Amino acid sequence: MYYEIRHYQARPGRRAEWVRYMEDVVIPFQASLGMDVTASFVDAEHEDGYVWMRRFEDEAQSEALYEAVYQHDRWKNEIGPAVRELLIAEKSVVTRVAPTPASPLR
Repeated sequence: MYYEIRHYQARPGRRAEWVRYMEDVVIPFQASLGMDVTASFVDAEHEDGYVWMRRFEDEAQSEALYEAVYQHDRWKNEIGPAVRELLIAEKSVVTRVAPTPASPLR
């Protein structure tokens, strides 16, 4: 099992709009397709920063969920374009982490 920690930067002054879009649209859409979104945060040190986490059982599950979400017509035609409008994509950083044996996140 592993987690993805995704660090995003909203376009200047649009973080509140981004958080609303994530909470109202992106997270519910992904969850409806089986994605396990485990956390969502605003970055306390960067005014336009946002961080969220997703959990995967293994690589096969991750590949299937990526396919289900990012190849879905709604993502391609509606959600993806809105995401690109709200974020600075080239500043996104995705880190894959695995919990240690004693971690409560196991």
